[in-house]
Amino acid sequence: MRTPLRTLLNTPDIELWPAWLLRARASGDARTLARATHVLRRKRDGGYLAAVLPEGLMPLQPRLSREPGLDDALDLLDDPPRAHSRAGTLPLHRLAERLDALGLEAGAYADDCGLPLVPEPAQLALAGFDRYRRPLWLRADAARAWTRMHLAAAREGVALDAISGYRSHDYQLGIFERKRARGLALAEILKVNAAPGFSEHHSGDALDIGAPGEPPAEESFEQTAAFAWLQRHAAGFGFAMSYPRGNPHGIVYEPWHWRYRRPAAEA
Repeated sequence: MRTPLRTLLNTPDIELWPAWLLRARASGDARTLARATHVLRRKRDGGYLAAVLPEGLMPLQPRLSREPGLDDALDLLDDPPRAHSRAGTLPLHRLAERLDALGLEAGAYADDCGLPLVPEPAQLALAGFDRYRRPLWLRADAARAWTRMHLAAAREGVALDAISGYRSHDYQLGIFERKRARGLALAEILKVNAAPGFSEHHSGDALDIGAPGEPPAEESFEQTAAFAWLQRHAAGFGFAMSYPRGNPHGIVYEPWHWRYRRPAAEA
């Protein structure tokens, strides 16, 4: 039996997903996905573009040849990174365009918040599934650290829920667009979400953690046994809380947001 693929290959415009992790969205897709190794997925809206079958590439969208970034994705299929190689990062792509859509200017925003630009990884590893049964993607070493930490907490009777891991720049823009459509002001959103291109979630090293029965991304998480366990043990697995009270970035206190800090020699 073939071992399921557990790596996401990333390009600026298109992600190459292991097909077994995706759900069919149309009546004819289920049979195609069952035979596919990868699915090319548009980052801007999550649309399925093409399936990689044993006999070749099967388009799932009309005018596939005109899709931005298709050549980069096909090149990656022809020459994928080695499984043991250290994943590099992608060039910062369409940053000004995304910020313009929000009425932000990169330099001014960076000066105001003090956050660095965060490129996306070229390769991510499956780190299990989050609370909502969505695939949890992290950089490979962060995924291993999260798995060890999750199991160590479970052995002590503490359940850690993953809420959210890697997010692309496009996904982050979508968060802003959805919140603004609900009537939230940009200034309010920026207290909770960094602008596209500046979120630690882009790195593949950060994840939001919750506890069963607790609402996600709420300050009340600090009252849970899960948070108390993280305060005592997370550093031993390489994780640190990014946004304590009074942080200099203008972001609210986030006891749920933790980032893997790899040793300096490996960074």
